Amino acid sequence: MKIKVFAGIKEKIGDDHIELPVQDTITVKELKDRIYIDYPELDGEVFQVAVNESFETDDSVIKETDIVALIPPVSGG
Repeated sequence: MKIKVFAGIKEKIGDDHIELPVQDTITVKELKDRIYIDYPELDGEVFQVAVNESFETDDSVIKETDIVALIPPVSGG
């Protein structure tokens, strides 16, 4: 599964995406757990998971063919 990343997450991993092998489906919570294990530099990083351009909750199921992005908090003024 190719996961798009932005802003501080992109800077920390040095790339604009993360590749995680997934068979069929994974929940958002399982995805987050895997990211924190596979990318320890993101430990403590806060982000929302968007699937097919819609924010999802931890119990939502992601298919390996979905478009997934990690969206960090946005600040503005």
